[in-house]
Amino acid sequence: MTRRELVAIPMADGVELSATLFFPNGDGPWPAVMEALPYRKDDLTAIYRPGYAELADAGYVVCWLDVRGTGSSGGLATDEYTEAERRDLVAAVQWLATRDWSAGTVGMFGTSYGGFTSLQVALDRPPALKAIVPIFASDDRYADDVHHFGGVLKQLDLVDYPTYMTAMNALPPVPQIWGEGWREEWDRRVDRLEPWVLPWIEHQRRDAYWRWGSARESIEDIDAATMIVGGWADGYTNIAFRSFPRFRAPVRLLIGPWAHAATETSVPGPNIRLMPELVRWFDRWLKGIDNGVDREPPIVLFAQRSTLPDPLRREVRGRWRSEPGWPPARSVRTELALAKADPGGLASADGPDELAIRGDVGATAWISCAGVMPWVQPDDQRPDEDRSLTYTWEPLESELEILGHPRLQVRVASSVPVAYLSAKVCDVFPDGSSSLVVRGLLNLAHRDGAEHPTPLTPGATEEIDLELEACSWTFEEGHRIRLDLAAADWPNAWAPPEPGVLSIDRDAGVLHLPVLEGPAPIAEAPALVPSNGAQHDPKEHGEGAWWRREIKETDGELRAETGYGGDYPAGEQAPPFRERYEDVVGVSAADPGRAFADGKAEFEIRYPEATVRSFTRLRLDSDRDAYRLSIELVVEEDGRERRRRRWERTIPRDLQ
Repeated sequence: MTRRELVAIPMADGVELSATLFFPNGDGPWPAVMEALPYRKDDLTAIYRPGYAELADAGYVVCWLDVRGTGSSGGLATDEYTEAERRDLVAAVQWLATRDWSAGTVGMFGTSYGGFTSLQVALDRPPALKAIVPIFASDDRYADDVHHFGGVLKQLDLVDYPTYMTAMNALPPVPQIWGEGWREEWDRRVDRLEPWVLPWIEHQRRDAYWRWGSARESIEDIDAATMIVGGWADGYTNIAFRSFPRFRAPVRLLIGPWAHAATETSVPGPNIRLMPELVRWFDRWLKGIDNGVDREPPIVLFAQRSTLPDPLRREVRGRWRSEPGWPPARSVRTELALAKADPGGLASADGPDELAIRGDVGATAWISCAGVMPWVQPDDQRPDEDRSLTYTWEPLESELEILGHPRLQVRVASSVPVAYLSAKVCDVFPDGSSSLVVRGLLNLAHRDGAEHPTPLTPGATEEIDLELEACSWTFEEGHRIRLDLAAADWPNAWAPPEPGVLSIDRDAGVLHLPVLEGPAPIAEAPALVPSNGAQHDPKEHGEGAWWRREIKETDGELRAETGYGGDYPAGEQAPPFRERYEDVVGVSAADPGRAFADGKAEFEIRYPEATVRSFTRLRLDSDRDAYRLSIELVVEEDGRERRRRRWERTIPRDLQ
């Protein structure tokens, strides 16, 4: 067994951060690698330990850290990615580099939150930090995270993640680790807790709040060798092509078909083992081993191709290949004129195409930050296409491959000052099935940027340039390319504030596709290690593990109800626990401004000292003018209520 050591890393203000170190065999010295998370390493996420042990076996001291105010670390978790947290992690890098066992070089890695912290610490350039591997993370907290999408407040993500983070942050430190006074620390956490979601809704523009912790404008400042890992079915992949050309440090991209989950087990596959890639990267930049990774093609991706839509599909068709750089020399921007497409049933016979602004369109697509069922993959798009403007081009005479960001340029007039435009590119099969390839959404008030939105002038025509997300897809011979336009992307994003009409000038509309022409420049397939584990199935994890997804119309509303969770037995040095999440989101069919999100999250951990429970309910309602938020928190010990908190806010909609 890998030797483990529980340590407390001191900070300048007297706070101590709880970390678990995993040591290799032998006497060292060794490089160190760190993952910093708020997800409670000693109970709720203790299942991750085998991966850290494997990395230790490769010759690294692995530091698994509870960030400030979470798990068994001191201080308060006042928000995600705070200035105090970032200072802590810079100090932790220095601490690791100066231990007796240390070789003096440090790396950081992590999935999602840990990927964000890797990028953020790298911006500060601590001398010992030589390499990072951000996995499913973004360089733009505003544009590509659980908060906003295209200048629109998220809906399902915004109720799901902050609800369970409020409940998680209200749990006590692990009694056995904290020792005497753990109950007092628990009370302090709950009494001073502020739900993270409050500033997320208050800051509806891309202001200084969001720029903090976003590497997008400063990616050139990173001098640590960076390997970015992304997934086409994930909402964090835009960093890949957006920032890759601007890196001055050594950089590598690895992009697979995955959702926001482990590459070994995510659906859709095919799946690979990521650990060998981490080890090769760290070996090169932390140990100085000349293993050739820096001389290989810097982009490794899974090139997807036509695959029938199915929210339960296990794999996307395609193949692995390498690219020598970005942008590809063989990339040709190809224009598809809307006027040359076959317009769908909502299009006008003459004059502009009119699209009713409604909020109940988009449920056949996935939730862009989802990692587990029920929102990982899209369904057949035809039910939503019945409520959208569609433009379908003639069947392809030969295969057509795209790689990069499609763009839509179109002239739009709106009858109301705030409206959204959703654009989706789909692959239409000969049998009529419509498979979602890539999506984009733009709050039209953000047409000139998210920092300083301006309302639309009703009736005035605006030139709109909408960049869709990063994608890879080959449309096969005989298939048709389709563009779907709608006024909402629900329940991925909040519905627009009021009904109205969008007028689309079909004659001026152009869909720009990043088409690859000619053969791939590198014929040899990259050498990746296939996964030796089973794909993720929630029903196989814990007693009573479950998920559900139901979309229904009732009382003039379209509602989506989801839930997932389970009971987990005691593990190696980890207590048994229960987690459960439930969400209901809805939007009025007549008035899109009237929408709501209602979420519940529960954790119960059974320590030898006590059984602790936290429960949070978050309710967010909207009308045309404001969001109304209420959050209730209850914590219990051995079935008896210990603390209760409630927050209520009314937050004006800021051109959203």
